[in-house]
Amino acid sequence: MRLWTLHPKYLDAKGLVALWREALLAQQVLQNHTSGYKNHPQLVRFRDQHDPCGSIAAYLQILFDEANARGYRFDGIKIATTRAPEKITSTRGQLVYEWAHLQKKLQLRAPGKLAEIKRIQQPEAHPLFDIVEGDVEAWEKLLLQ
Repeated sequence: MRLWTLHPKYLDAKGLVALWREALLAQQVLQNHTSGYKNHPQLVRFRDQHDPCGSIAAYLQILFDEANARGYRFDGIKIATTRAPEKITSTRGQLVYEWAHLQKKLQLRAPGKLAEIKRIQQPEAHPLFDIVEGDVEAWEKLLLQ
């Protein structure tokens, strides 16, 4: 499961669909509707919020909006009705780490999308996140060395 800090506009089609599914799974976990994934590190920052279910719903809404802008048909009915008004703090180090991770993925599966985003020096975060200075988040399982 990866719940990207990056804005979903940078994801290729396969990545956006995967993120939608994973975020829907995260919503189920945060609503206590599953027995698995309860301790997944990607859920830490959502669990730490005053309204975890509202936070993941707000996250999903942005994905839904991005999918609609691309002409995809995601089912918005699956998003919980509560929305969290507060932003989630994340670090610049996390955003930079994810940017490198995404580029590595796109190199293999979507070189056209990689070419489209390659020149971007400072990627935008998903609108739910407020980016502050700092290293990669402690919960992140580092895959890139």
